[in-house]
Amino acid sequence: MTGNDVHARVERTFDALPPARGRGFAETWWGRAWLRALEDTALDGQQVKAGRRHARAGAVGAVSVRPGRITALVRDRDGTRYRSDVVIQELSGADWERLLNLVADRAGHIAALLDRDMPPHLVEDAAAAGVDLLPGIGDLEPECACEAWDHCSHTAALCHQVARLLDQDPFVLLLMRGRGERELLDELQARSVSRAASRQTPESSEVPAGIPASEAFAARDLIPPLPDAPPLTDVTARPPVLTGSTPAGPGLDVGALEFLVADAAARARQLLAEALAPGHERTPVADALTARQDAVRLAAAGPPERITARLAADRGYGRAELARAVRAWGHGGAAALAVLEEEWTPEPEELARVRARLAAAWEDDDKAPRLRATRNRWTVVGTDAQLRYGRDGRWWPYRKEDGRWEPAGPCDLDPAAALAVLLAEE
Repeated sequence: MTGNDVHARVERTFDALPPARGRGFAETWWGRAWLRALEDTALDGQQVKAGRRHARAGAVGAVSVRPGRITALVRDRDGTRYRSDVVIQELSGADWERLLNLVADRAGHIAALLDRDMPPHLVEDAAAAGVDLLPGIGDLEPECACEAWDHCSHTAALCHQVARLLDQDPFVLLLMRGRGERELLDELQARSVSRAASRQTPESSEVPAGIPASEAFAARDLIPPLPDAPPLTDVTARPPVLTGSTPAGPGLDVGALEFLVADAAARARQLLAEALAPGHERTPVADALTARQDAVRLAAAGPPERITARLAADRGYGRAELARAVRAWGHGGAAALAVLEEEWTPEPEELARVRARLAAAWEDDDKAPRLRATRNRWTVVGTDAQLRYGRDGRWWPYRKEDGRWEPAGPCDLDPAAALAVLLAEE
């Protein structure tokens, strides 16, 4: 029996999921990447829409997942059930060798998978090694008893339902690619033990030696726990008062310095709270703020007027401009500020995907708004509503007030959801 025969016997069956009315089908970035592969592969966007409606209504039965294939019975609108399959390419033996060695060498990847997470850098590292974990254009091949030659509403419904399964467990994707969870973890453990043994020397066997911190972290369930962290105080300590009998030096604004000290104390407490929060070790490190971004962040804290004026002057903001930037910051921090201040044109390939996503966002074509595009901005014709597309793939709502486009709310991955509040107010 070949290795492929062994893998083919691995199969998981998931019970039919309840209807998904009023929610998106993918909440994780890898679930959204799966649906993007469907949208990019299907030639008929209307079939993708119809499939989403089927899945939303609970028309997809139990889903069987095995290497190279997913299967389910999908109920059509007239009650007819069709067996629908989607075929995905399994990884070759050489691909699995590269992937397993890569994951075994990076203990953080193992820890993330055990926590049912698929960090972007795992997929990026795999791609750099020549292994594509997530599907791309043309990778989801449909087969349906309705005899459609492209993705039909039944296979599209199956793909939408599988996106929900992927949200819950990224091992579902790895099973499609050819390895079951237990088999995969056993192979990773064998490689990790082999690597640890290869680092031992005759001398080290006599004297206890340390191990890399990454290995200790990956084996956190097998070693004694660390002492409990100190408790977090309920409030930030009061910063010192710097005013006194001694005059301040030339050019020194004591009030501004007190404000910065208080801000530093508040940020230190926030960083400590985040470090003590569950799952902190899996949270990516945020990019450092630029001086202009930090000025907006400080202004958003509501300092005295003279300090706000100084922040505006130091960073080239007018009073109204800074107020608009602060408003954007409140909706989403640095990402929201970038959408306010940057106008850019998506590359042709990305622009095609964006337009397809907009076309599929409204299930009822009669209710879809008329949009006029200008670079990364889509204005609803005849209204004071606008959507701005961020470089991270999220949509931000804007409203025209007194002739200027103002940030109007937080972002959403679904353009229809981002726009819904604005259009309801029209």
